[in-house]
Amino acid sequence: MYCKEAGLPDTKDHHRPKTTQSTTGMASPSPLPLPSPSPSRPCGVAATIDLIGEDLLQNIVARLPAFSFASAACVNRSWNAVCDRVLCRPKLSSACSFNSSLQVAVEDVFNKALSDPIRPHFVIASIGPSYDLHQAHQLITAKLGSKVPVITNVPSGIIGRDAISDEFKEIQWEITEDDDDHGVPLLQPESANRAIMLIVGFLPGLKVEAIPLLKQIAEPQVVMIDKFMMDIREYSTSTSGCRSPAAIIMFGAFEAGMKSTIEKMDYAMSRDTVIVGDTACRFLFSNESSRNTTTMEEHTSSAVALVFAVDKNKPPGTVETQFKAVLSTGLSPVGPTYKAASVREKHRESLTWLTARREGFRENIDGETIMNQVYDELGDRIQYPIFYVGVTKRRKCSVGQDKVGWMTSLAFHEVIGDNQEYLFVGDVGIKTGDTFRFYHSDSSTALSSNATVSDRLRCCKSGSTTGNDTREVFGGLVFTCCGRGESFFGQTNVDSSPFLDNFPGVTFAGTFCGGEIGRGDGNPYIIESQEQKSVRCCLHVYSAVYLLMSYTSSKAS
Repeated sequence: MYCKEAGLPDTKDHHRPKTTQSTTGMASPSPLPLPSPSPSRPCGVAATIDLIGEDLLQNIVARLPAFSFASAACVNRSWNAVCDRVLCRPKLSSACSFNSSLQVAVEDVFNKALSDPIRPHFVIASIGPSYDLHQAHQLITAKLGSKVPVITNVPSGIIGRDAISDEFKEIQWEITEDDDDHGVPLLQPESANRAIMLIVGFLPGLKVEAIPLLKQIAEPQVVMIDKFMMDIREYSTSTSGCRSPAAIIMFGAFEAGMKSTIEKMDYAMSRDTVIVGDTACRFLFSNESSRNTTTMEEHTSSAVALVFAVDKNKPPGTVETQFKAVLSTGLSPVGPTYKAASVREKHRESLTWLTARREGFRENIDGETIMNQVYDELGDRIQYPIFYVGVTKRRKCSVGQDKVGWMTSLAFHEVIGDNQEYLFVGDVGIKTGDTFRFYHSDSSTALSSNATVSDRLRCCKSGSTTGNDTREVFGGLVFTCCGRGESFFGQTNVDSSPFLDNFPGVTFAGTFCGGEIGRGDGNPYIIESQEQKSVRCCLHVYSAVYLLMSYTSSKAS
């Protein structure tokens, strides 16, 4: 049971044995009981507490940790109203632990992240690969109960502040050659890759739900993208009256092949909807929604979306939360534009073989010749470049029974190799006639782009005012490519610095990703063509995507 007003486990009937069901299908112990007002307390004591005055009571409850604060909110309506005044603004809290014991690490991050009053509207937990994902998810959901949407994921690394030392860290997992073989035990020491980052968000005026992208288990393993879009639209419409939500944070599985999903999301959602996330991780999720069908025998989850929709029934005067996504790119273009002349897709290997024509020429050229031209253009500027082709695709698109429209997008495919006949690139989806250009990973470009991001964030600096309104930044997230980090830049915490430098003391956390999603402002790949048709890119490589969370309040309030 829950205290409805507090958003944390209720204090009533905690003597009865209960279980909660996680997405793994395993029974979890019920939330730990919280201290509750004693029914046998003398009336004089209650009267004495009530006589302390609302101002003093507010001062007291504002100093309580989250679980005790939840109990205080359940005392009576007067106390609940005081607690509402304490939590009248959005809040983001986060903490990391590097304890080798999962149980201790979970306690560390909860004690820190919930050390101040907060009502969890959503929780994201990112863990190291040496921890057990199912056990971690069970421990976390057991503390929160069933009403809070929880996503537990295993990314490529974590970014955040240590709950014990308060040191800010960017940590990527220690990987060995055998890690790709799931049948071979990890070679790291017992303590390696053991870490957890907890993010807890409170967003008054918004509702949050975890909605899965389902895939059929039986052949053919169809990914139900249209149902996913319609589930998001249905939830957003029922919550806010608008088909597109305010924001979406996505987590996709390694093998899901998220390009087509993200492209359709970009087509289906309003331009105001901010989308960020990671397309290559392992995850579990849980909430109280009937849409949570990951345990159904006929389906599994290829991805899950944490959907943020404005509550059309929010109380008058509730502050408005704003989301803003900004991109720092680590790719630099090189060479001319090419057009795909012949394309052979290898779906089993997730590869594409192609030949091309250089722009302005009619002759088809092979993969080896294409790469020689690219190396000639690049020269010796980069010692060990990693190449991608950025392919411009114009495709028909629709969702459900909607009218078919056209979508133009830019998709990155990693260059795998070449020979005297073909150029080999990762993934499928390229068609004859598509144009593409080569890009290479470049730390200098990334550093310059980070400086631009820092300037953009400075414009949103906490406390900035416009007219009678004050804008306050209360939190930020970053999803950065696993190819970046200390080995890429030659120094630590580079991707964290744009936010930390501009918003010291504001909660900031994130993960290293295998494919970062970013849809929002400041995207250098969003280009208006001469025909005024937007060429958009939402799935990036060698980039860092920053999600800025802020609210606007009136001076009069």
